[in-house]
Amino acid sequence: MVKTKRRSVLKLAGGTAAVSLGGMAGILATGRTPAYAQQKTVHWLKWVDFVPATDTLFRKEMMPEAEKALGVKMNLETVNGNDLQPRITAAIQSGAGPDLIMSFNSYTHLYANSVVDMSALAEEVGTREGGLFPYAKAICSDGKMFMGMPWAVIGGMVAYRKSWFDEIGVDKFPDTWETYREAGKKLKAKGHPLGQTLGHTFGDAPGFTYPYLWSWGGKEVEADGKTVVINSKETLESVKFMTGFWKDAHDEGGLAWDDTNNNRAFLSQTIAATLNGASIYIEALRKPEQYQTEKGQPLNKDILHAPLPKGPAGQFGFHLLQSNMLMKYSKNQDAAKEFLKWLHTEANYRKFFESQKGFATPCTAKWESDPLWNVDPVMTPYKVAARLGQAIGNAGPPNAKAQEVLSKYIVTDMYAKAVQGMPAEESVKWAESELKKVYEV
Repeated sequence: MVKTKRRSVLKLAGGTAAVSLGGMAGILATGRTPAYAQQKTVHWLKWVDFVPATDTLFRKEMMPEAEKALGVKMNLETVNGNDLQPRITAAIQSGAGPDLIMSFNSYTHLYANSVVDMSALAEEVGTREGGLFPYAKAICSDGKMFMGMPWAVIGGMVAYRKSWFDEIGVDKFPDTWETYREAGKKLKAKGHPLGQTLGHTFGDAPGFTYPYLWSWGGKEVEADGKTVVINSKETLESVKFMTGFWKDAHDEGGLAWDDTNNNRAFLSQTIAATLNGASIYIEALRKPEQYQTEKGQPLNKDILHAPLPKGPAGQFGFHLLQSNMLMKYSKNQDAAKEFLKWLHTEANYRKFFESQKGFATPCTAKWESDPLWNVDPVMTPYKVAARLGQAIGNAGPPNAKAQEVLSKYIVTDMYAKAVQGMPAEESVKWAESELKKVYEV
């Protein structure tokens, strides 16, 4: 009788007798997993930050704080920026993967059918912080929903060696492509070429080629977002100029660099200037004893920043906009929303912002007047990146088709083909043909 009753008790799920048992015996008796194992887990996939201190902050401080505040388990995963889009595609196709995924540029439009509307949080943060910049709205919203929660803009400026420019008689960074080419030619003759990628990499290549195209008056499509007009006199002139500019002034081995190669080249003092976020300067600040000039002085004392030069049609910038997408397949949507809401409170976002030291520019007006921008004048040029950024697809909208063109590197490849020997006219016709496959179908 006693044995029979004991077996019966052990079969009870949550009965009073089972509850009275302690430790592992109690767990086995109820048949339930421990409460802590039942916690919801929010899996956040983001890039490996170019400011290492930020990823350290997230892992060691902010993720544990989020777990405590929200009662969820945080799984932070970081990958190279070039690996984000393949991961997004694979997750959507399989219907499983990270709950939150960092988006670059108009991935938001490309994957609009696979993400959760973040309008409520975006509008709440925008209202609280002086409004979202139009650039962030254009990239993250289609006018009906916010496909991603705006996170930050990674401004692209030219980092350059002041002393080397002084040596060739240039005491102010060149403000036109012609004067930049002349300076680059002199620098290359002294063994200090300009460094630029024209490869398939997410940031520095399109961050250079798109503003360069626009500055000459070239554009992909008309404002209707349908009529391809890249085969123009303006585009052709830009390609012809680029072929000479590349040969005269650049490290020609930079053709296939990714977003890390130019950083290493600059820090190892093999190039005089390169389009980049502020990560080169921040790394030089972080390790002053490791990175020194040929005269034994801290390299960070010899680095300044400037916007890309202007062309016949003006001066432009294309800055990497990051947002976080909440995926429709996620089984933890409520928890993920709560995490994003927690992350965007002023106190928590400030920790991220200050760890970046100006590398990342917030997407709302409030932060543009933050005292952080007054700490280091070398960083000041980056503070207006979110306000002045020009979106892809110009003169059309930054929609899914514009992102497809960017993801296929059509504009960048137009210039890469030309500097490798393809006649300018042919490279432009090639780009026109590729654009029509996207826009005119």
